[in-house]
Amino acid sequence: MGTTKRSVDELLAEAREEFVRLEPLDAAAAQAEGALLVDIRYAALRERDGTIPGALIVERNELEWRLDPQCDHRLPEATHHDLRVVVVCNEGYASSFAAVSLRRLGLDRATDLIGGFQAWRAAGLPVS
Repeated sequence: MGTTKRSVDELLAEAREEFVRLEPLDAAAAQAEGALLVDIRYAALRERDGTIPGALIVERNELEWRLDPQCDHRLPEATHHDLRVVVVCNEGYASSFAAVSLRRLGLDRATDLIGGFQAWRAAGLPVS
């Protein structure tokens, strides 16, 4: 038996059913309340467009190792599984898959930013 073939759009829609995504103003409020904003964009995009003040920079290929509270390679901020994490990519696509991956690690409060960094900036929120 073969596996069912699905498109990336189908997989993305399925992934997004697992959590409530945040609009930029809601993500900013979550950050102000202690949520960890995690910017997974690669360096060229951060250099071109800037960063969100206070966001933790963790490129996508290191995300699970850096945020798993049980991993020897975790960041100091990855203190427990109840962390509220908001993943930020450039436009809000890769971040949805990343949030699902973090949720599978037991970070059940992981979500992402609708529209990514570009929506954050378009909403007039701080960028450095």
